[in-house]
Amino acid sequence: MSKVVLNNVRNVGIMAHIDAGKTTTTERILFYTGRVHKMGEVHEGSATMDWMQQEKERGITITSAATTCYWNKNRINIIDTPGHVDFTAEVERSLRVLDGAIAIFCGVGGVEPQSETVWHQADKYGIPRIAFVNKMDRAGADFYNVLKMVEDRLKAKPVPVSLPIGSGEMFTGIIDLIRFQSVIFDSSALGAKYYYGEVPADLKEIAEKYRKSLLEEVANYDDVLFAKYLNNDVIEAAEIIKAIRIGTLQNKIVPVLCGSAFKNKGIQQLLDGVVDFLPSPFDIPPVQGVNLKGNPIQRNASADEPLAALIFKIMTDPHVGRLSFVRVYSGAMTKGSMIYNPSVDKKERVARLLLMHANKREDCDKLIAGEIGAVVGLKHSFTGHTLCDSKNPIILESMDFPEPVISITIEPKSKADSDNLSSSLEKLAFEDPTFKISQDEETGQIVISGMGELHLEILIDRLLREFKIKAHVGKPQVSYRETISKGSTGEGRFDRQVGGKYQFAVVNLSVTPDQTADHGVIIINEISDTSMPREFFTAIERGVQNSVKSGVVAGFPLLKMKIVINDGEYRENDSTALAFEIAASMALEDALRKAEPAILEPIMALEISVPDAYLGDIINDLNARRAAIRKMDKRNDINIIDAMVPLRESFGYATDLRSLSQGRAVFTMRFSSYEYCDKKTQMEIVEKTRGFIPEYLQN
Repeated sequence: MSKVVLNNVRNVGIMAHIDAGKTTTTERILFYTGRVHKMGEVHEGSATMDWMQQEKERGITITSAATTCYWNKNRINIIDTPGHVDFTAEVERSLRVLDGAIAIFCGVGGVEPQSETVWHQADKYGIPRIAFVNKMDRAGADFYNVLKMVEDRLKAKPVPVSLPIGSGEMFTGIIDLIRFQSVIFDSSALGAKYYYGEVPADLKEIAEKYRKSLLEEVANYDDVLFAKYLNNDVIEAAEIIKAIRIGTLQNKIVPVLCGSAFKNKGIQQLLDGVVDFLPSPFDIPPVQGVNLKGNPIQRNASADEPLAALIFKIMTDPHVGRLSFVRVYSGAMTKGSMIYNPSVDKKERVARLLLMHANKREDCDKLIAGEIGAVVGLKHSFTGHTLCDSKNPIILESMDFPEPVISITIEPKSKADSDNLSSSLEKLAFEDPTFKISQDEETGQIVISGMGELHLEILIDRLLREFKIKAHVGKPQVSYRETISKGSTGEGRFDRQVGGKYQFAVVNLSVTPDQTADHGVIIINEISDTSMPREFFTAIERGVQNSVKSGVVAGFPLLKMKIVINDGEYRENDSTALAFEIAASMALEDALRKAEPAILEPIMALEISVPDAYLGDIINDLNARRAAIRKMDKRNDINIIDAMVPLRESFGYATDLRSLSQGRAVFTMRFSSYEYCDKKTQMEIVEKTRGFIPEYLQN
């Protein structure tokens, strides 16, 4: 792919809160770019990008789907991501490989909870964004309120490049602030035709105000435009677009457009915005990685550089087997070639290369820098692995995924189902990094864990329907964690005969609570080189790392704490690696028992939209669930309740809320953090898991 062509490539994701209109917008984009010839609808189960049976039935996006389309000689690779918080990993891995994003906001709801989550995910990867305020045809839509919410909640700098003409049923078109003209859509032509005209007289004052704000803001990014603005010279549209692009690529501003995807208004202007404002592979910094020695290296977006590609998604296809979705950052990947995976030190053969259009495939011979496609034939490579040239190895930064918070047991109905269940679960785990499989050591049951009730419900549905597994499914269980309430020290002394050989080791360590260790435990080894041979350091660290998987209260993994290995003793002839590993484990257990160990439970952030008539019943129900109400707002005649609720109290909430509000209240729920259980709940958990309450917990 030549430089000119690569300049015309856009790799973008569409991200938003559930039901903001991501998939409907994508469907319109595919229609106006000629990729599909009939628009599908989410509510009819006919949307191109929602191809899974579960997506069609529920009317939601579950898995991110990739497609390619062309607009004004520009190639746009699009990934439509889920909006439901249970599938946030799909958003995370898509954003990892994209260059830009379209953030869609509902004109009525504005910045909703999952909007904030995906926005911060995009912040993490420094992705330039444009915003599209959708559903301007809905009653209660307020474009200017959404702008304020973007500024207040997301701490971003929204810069409108279009304004709505009317709202609700009166929404007829938009004002293009760059060219200062109106755009009126012909509804009889499915939005394919639109007409330019004068800015309506009743909107001229507000349009001039926002046009002036636009010029004032973007003049900061272009000296020529700045001089013209100061001298009141005529400023061309191309000059404004150039300045907006610079500000967007620097992540200083967010251009905001508006429209109604369902009513086919504003999509062509959104496509222009993607091309005009979002980066090509040349506009993003070179991809960073390390070589096999751990030294930093980088690759430029060029087909002439050595191959560097990242696997961001695995999918099992019934026709071609395992598909590995890749983003090629540099070089080229050709069909039939051998490539190297430095993450597992394996060479792999590229059997086939595919360009994806949702669940449809097109064969291709080569994927070049800047392209997104799928590889068939990889056996040892998984999500987050790097593929590269064996003579020029590079390991790209992988992805972090949240730990599961909810579990259920699953048992095969027959011996024949047992083998099928294991292989099917393995395939699902390859696809989804937030789906974990384990075995209950006491009962022997298979335990599967995920990000929420809906997440596990979809996975179970796929097992039963797609993989034809017959199984018994248990009730949801909460994934608890353990921590400590104060600092302490511990000593582990291993001094005995094992297998006829005397073994000796002593380890001293200290533990302290640490709120920064959100995803686990910080382990620091401060043993002096003069205390013992370095060969025992690894054994001590291994002993600690194995022990943090199971706390002393009820056997849950440890969280939010720091462990410092302070010192140790050894004897020349008696000390072994095994002895130090056991002593380290004993030292940690000793320290934990003295540090007031406690159980942490997952807390969910809950936002409920409820009409006045049902507000009292909903609040009473929240109080019964041990929820803490943080704040309440009013949007028109709807109350917005922002609360925190323990996960164990939230099971079945969708059904209960529907019953309490006659189906008129809606909610979103996402994992927030792990927090201390109250004493009563803690005792219940310990008694249930252990069958008794240890003495050191009864005080």
